[in-house]
Amino acid sequence: MKKLTRCTQSFVLTVGLLLSLLGSNAAIAAMDESEALSDANRLVETQTKMVLHDEWNTLLNRHVKPINSGHSSAIDYAAIQQDRAILTRYLNQLSQITQAEFDAWDKASQLAFLINAYNAWTVELILTKYPDIDSIKELGGLFSSPWDKSFIPLLGKTRSLNDIEHTLIRGSDRYNDPRIHFAVNCASIGCPALREEAYTGAKLELQLTEQTERFLADNSRNYAKGDSLYLSSIFKWYGDDFTKGFRNTHSIEAFLLLYSNSDKGVLTLTPAQRQAAEKQQLDIEFLDYDWSLNAAG
Repeated sequence: MKKLTRCTQSFVLTVGLLLSLLGSNAAIAAMDESEALSDANRLVETQTKMVLHDEWNTLLNRHVKPINSGHSSAIDYAAIQQDRAILTRYLNQLSQITQAEFDAWDKASQLAFLINAYNAWTVELILTKYPDIDSIKELGGLFSSPWDKSFIPLLGKTRSLNDIEHTLIRGSDRYNDPRIHFAVNCASIGCPALREEAYTGAKLELQLTEQTERFLADNSRNYAKGDSLYLSSIFKWYGDDFTKGFRNTHSIEAFLLLYSNSDKGVLTLTPAQRQAAEKQQLDIEFLDYDWSLNAAG
């Protein structure tokens, strides 16, 4: 009887071991399958981000031209009208991105997406009345602005341009990058240039730096004279964005010092002006903003 018991015990242990091995193999297989799915999802996500902005990039390459020594750009809206189908396809592609897909991206890809969306839908808004329009402000009503019009299907909601800029970009606390003000374009001469290429997550840091330098180097819109800084009204409207610690800067002057006296000749300050700026002792005056349409020709 004892011998039988020992056999039984041995059998039970053997079966238990086999079941354990089978369970381990199944678990390993499940893990391998899960990892494969994750890799596949990451690949799809990467490919989506890579091609998503291609058609917008094509339009910008074709129809946006640098002017004003490269500090500004002009848009050939008439030519984009002829390529309207490309713009429509691109906007439809943006609208198909879900909130879950967007949230899975890195922050640079998210921000590039939102900047491109703002700029592309601004062009679309202009085209609704072009060529019978001299300023984007004409597209607003008596008691409303064009930036408050809800016409943009994006991330599961119908949004306005203000929703994109002030809620999704500035209001989300995800990005904290005041350089976006030199990237989003309001279709006006006073605006920083509409970049001649689409923004992408992979190139965003370089693109935002170049856009900032490009705008600050324009001494018709930003310059120092005597004890004063004469700046674009962008710094008045969004002054708080330049005080939130971007690269450890907490004032407009500190932000400007990041880009002054560089080898690219961005914002030129004398040693005395630079010292005064460091102590926030320069007067700041804001220049008039030109709301004329940034149309070529």
